[in-house]
Amino acid sequence: MSSIWYLESVNLFKILCPHKFSEYKATHAFNTYNKTDYIYFTDDTANKVYLINEGKVKLGYYTESGEEIVKAILSKGEVFGEKAILGEVKRNEFAQSINNNTSICPIDSNTLQNLILDNKKFALGFYKFINFRIKKLERQLQLLLFKDTKTRFLEFINELSEEFGITPNKTNYILIQHPYTQKDMSTLIGTSRPTLNIIMNELKEDGIIDFDRKSIKLFKK
Repeated sequence: MSSIWYLESVNLFKILCPHKFSEYKATHAFNTYNKTDYIYFTDDTANKVYLINEGKVKLGYYTESGEEIVKAILSKGEVFGEKAILGEVKRNEFAQSINNNTSICPIDSNTLQNLILDNKKFALGFYKFINFRIKKLERQLQLLLFKDTKTRFLEFINELSEEFGITPNKTNYILIQHPYTQKDMSTLIGTSRPTLNIIMNELKEDGIIDFDRKSIKLFKK
């Protein structure tokens, strides 16, 4: 797989959106959200699947003490809330816009089921997506069980470079302007924030990375 920390860079929106099907286009609408708006919250009824047309969405949950834990940040073309069609009754996570003018394509569970029954291309695209999500979870579990924290962080950084990295002219590094805080990153790779901070500073001293709050420089070997 080309990515394990976020969905494969394939625009599932182009395959799954009901706007692509004439029988649903006239009655289907996009929803727009501003920064920090919630698309759904924990314990909301799970009756829709969502596709991202523009912007970014954060998925996560809150601990009993009120601490926010980020599970993923998704972008254009990606899908979330898919457990609504897999038997989930209540949401066990929240979905929140992290941009202004985030455009979301909501699909009612019944509409999605009808599309799966009536359209082979749609059904194949959706089942491939579910299969990818399962493989992604399996890969994350393997990393958490069998790789040390520094290795997990380096793999995470390499994948961020594919998603957010640019190489400025006449430089020997990839500039990664990413949406994560150190707390987000520590959660995603399964470690504590102090441990992550130690690892990042060690890698900085070794000349592998440099960083500030909003960006990371990954130096080329």
